[in-house]
Amino acid sequence: MEPKKKKGDSKQESQVASSLKAYFIDGLKDIYYAENALVKTLPKMFDQATDQKLKTAIKDHLAQTKEQVVRLEKAFELMGLKAEAKQCHAIDGIIKEGAEIMEETAEGPVRDAGIIASAQKVEHYEIATYGTLAAFAKTLNERAVLDLLLKTLGEEKKSDMLLSYIADTNLNSQAVDGKLQSKDLNAV
Repeated sequence: MEPKKKKGDSKQESQVASSLKAYFIDGLKDIYYAENALVKTLPKMFDQATDQKLKTAIKDHLAQTKEQVVRLEKAFELMGLKAEAKQCHAIDGIIKEGAEIMEETAEGPVRDAGIIASAQKVEHYEIATYGTLAAFAKTLNERAVLDLLLKTLGEEKKSDMLLSYIADTNLNSQAVDGKLQSKDLNAV
């Protein structure tokens, strides 16, 4: 068993968040990285999509993501911090998986369905992250930051619902060997 590190050990403090506030700030850095990575990735998804509703949703979400980056910069500023990104391995993995899907599928409904699946994985990651950060902000009494995080959380939930709607209205049916399926199925 390794001996406990003493308070003041710089190695331990640099690797482990020593308080909820430090963990919260680390989470802000993580999602700041993720949002900036998405600003670079969404145009690639737009270029690969063929469904017009999907292309419009991606284009709109890109503009929204840019606003979310600015909102995060404001959150850092409100806390007296410089906006700083920390590599987010989760979003890197989701983006890599999405790129592979776009490379491995033929242009058309199947690729569009894959793009939606990848985009929803991103949305679910963001929803989980913003929900957690909002809870931390509330506990830490960071009310102004909480308001910013809740606004973004609401946007991410709406984006996820829109993607489900696009997939459920016809796109997934078109992806089934060109054979249209019944539209009477309710979304999960």
